[in-house]
Amino acid sequence: MAGRRAHSLYHRYSHRKRSLPRGGAGWHPTAARGGPRPPARTPADHALHELVALSRALFGTPDEVEIVRLAMDHIAAAGPYTAEAGYLNVGGDLVPSPRDGQTPALAVSRRVRELAGQDGDVTVPGRPWGRALGLRGLEGLHGYLVVTSLSRPTEAERSLLATLVRHTAAALSVAIAHRRRCEDALELHRLREERTALQRQLISVVAELGYERAVHAFMAGVAASGGGEEAVTRALHGLTGLPALVEDRFGRLRSWTGPSRPVPYPEPDPVRQKEMLHAVGRQAGPVRIRDRLITLVRPHGEILGVLALVDARGEADEHTVLALEHAAAALAPELTHLRNLAEVELRLHRELVDDLLAGTDEASAYARSEAVGYDLHRSHYVVVVQWSNRTADDSFARTVRRAASAVGMRSLLTRRSDHVVLVADDRPHARALYEALARETGTRSGTIGVSAPSDSLNDIPHHYEEAQRALDVRRHSRDRYGTTFFDELGLYRILGPGNDYRELETFVQEWLGQLIDYDSRHHATLVETLSRYFDCGGNYDETAESLAIHRSTLRYRLQRIRDISGNDLANVEDRLNLQVATRVWKIVLGGPG
Repeated sequence: MAGRRAHSLYHRYSHRKRSLPRGGAGWHPTAARGGPRPPARTPADHALHELVALSRALFGTPDEVEIVRLAMDHIAAAGPYTAEAGYLNVGGDLVPSPRDGQTPALAVSRRVRELAGQDGDVTVPGRPWGRALGLRGLEGLHGYLVVTSLSRPTEAERSLLATLVRHTAAALSVAIAHRRRCEDALELHRLREERTALQRQLISVVAELGYERAVHAFMAGVAASGGGEEAVTRALHGLTGLPALVEDRFGRLRSWTGPSRPVPYPEPDPVRQKEMLHAVGRQAGPVRIRDRLITLVRPHGEILGVLALVDARGEADEHTVLALEHAAAALAPELTHLRNLAEVELRLHRELVDDLLAGTDEASAYARSEAVGYDLHRSHYVVVVQWSNRTADDSFARTVRRAASAVGMRSLLTRRSDHVVLVADDRPHARALYEALARETGTRSGTIGVSAPSDSLNDIPHHYEEAQRALDVRRHSRDRYGTTFFDELGLYRILGPGNDYRELETFVQEWLGQLIDYDSRHHATLVETLSRYFDCGGNYDETAESLAIHRSTLRYRLQRIRDISGNDLANVEDRLNLQVATRVWKIVLGGPG
C-alpha cells in the first residue's frame, strides 16, 4: 500500500511537472512577472529530474515487489529502454516479478540464472540490445532487471540506467532491512510473549512445587508420628475437606475420618472388590469410581490396602489428587510394617502349631504360646479347612485367619500342602466359619472338619487326625461342602482315614441294593423309612410321626421291606447290618439320590 501511495505521488508530481510549461518552453513564474527568464531545460535535465522523482517513490515503498514494479514501469526515464523482466532473490532462487500479468520468457529466465549474480547480455527477439543488470546490496544479490533497447544506448543513457539500477538496489536494501526489522520486531515480541508465558509457568511450577513439598513434608511428619492409619486419614481430611478412609484389600473398613460414615459399613462383595482393584490397578494415579476418588497402597507391587476420598460433588482438583497420592505414599510404610508384623506373627504361630501337631513338650509349648499372646491351658479343637478353588498358600492362610477372627475364634494357625489347620480354644459354630470363608473367597466350595475337644497338648496330634477324618467323611459325602464335627459321626468315628469307600458302597449295595432299586423304579421311600425307623429306636409311633404317615402305613412299609430285601428285622445280625447300612447310606453316600 505504501508503494502504491508513493507511486501515485510520483505520478502526480510527474504530471504537475509536465503540465508546468503552460507559457511555453522554459516558462518560469519569475518570467511571468517580468523577471529574467531561466535557462531552458535540456532532455538530460528532464531525465535526471524524472529519476530523482522515481528515486523518492522507490525509497518511499517498503514492499520489494512494488519497488521492482516501479523500476520496470519507469525504466524509460533513463533512456530508450524497455523493461523485459524483473526478478527477486527469494531464498536463493530468482523469482520472476510479473508485469501486467505477464511472466518473462523461459529463455530470458534461463539466461538470468546462468549469469549467477553477474551482469550480462541477454538476447530478446526484435531487440538489438539487451542486458541483465544485477540489483546488489551489502547483503548480496537482491534480484535482476532485464532491459532491452531498439538502439544501442549512449554513454549518458547507460549512466542514467546504471543510476536507476543502483537506486533500485538501494531501495531494495532499505525495504529488505525494513522487512527484517519488522520480522525481528515480531520475533522479539513473540519471544517476549513466550518469555512472559514461561515466567508465569515457572511461577506456577514453583508454587506447585512449594505446595507439593509442603504436603510431602506434612505427610512425612504424620507418618513419622506413629499415629497409624487414623493419623493419615485425619491429615488427608484436613488437607482436602473430604471424608477420607482406608480399607483393606478385601474392602473392610480400617479407618474413616470425616462426616457421613455409613453405619454399619457395607459388607464387601468379593467379586466387585476384585473388579474394582483391577480397574484402579490399571491406571497410574487415583481413579474415580462413582463418588470416590481411589488409589491403591502397593509399595512393592502387592496391594496392601485402599485409600479413598468421598467426593460426591466432584470437587476434587489437582491439589486434592496430589494430597491423596502423598497420603498413599505416607501410608505405605505403615501398612508394610503391619504386614511384616502379621507375617512374623503368622510364622511364629505356624511353628508352634506345627510342633503341637507333631507332638512337643508341654513346658516349651506353654512358654511359646505366652510369647505370642495365646492361652494353651484351655481345652482346644483342631479345625481343618480345605477350599476346592484355593491353594493352601500364605494368602489363603491369611484369608482363613481373617474369617476366624471375624466370627470371634481365638486360634493359632498353620498350613499344609492342601489344607489349613487351626488350633482353636472353643468349639466353632456349626456354620459361622464356613459362611465367613464363603464370603471371603466368593465361593461355597469348601469343607471344614472339626475334632473332638482336647484337654491335653499331647492329644493334639490325635485330634488332628480326627479333624482330618471329619473332613474326609464330608468330602466323600454327596453334600460335600460345609462343616462336619468328628463327635457327630457316630459309627463312622471307627472308620480310619485310609478306608476304601468302594467297600462301603459294596456293603450298602449288599444290604440295601434291592430296596434302593425299588425306590428308584417306583419313586418310593422304603430306605428312608427304614433309616428313620432305626433312628427312632424301633418305636412305631415316633417313626410314623417323623415321617408324617399313619401307623398302619408304617407297618405296611416295614412288611414290604422284609419281603423285598429278604431280611428279618427281628434277627439281631440282620438288624445290626441294616442299621449300619442305612447310616452309611445316609451320612457317607448322601442318602436319597
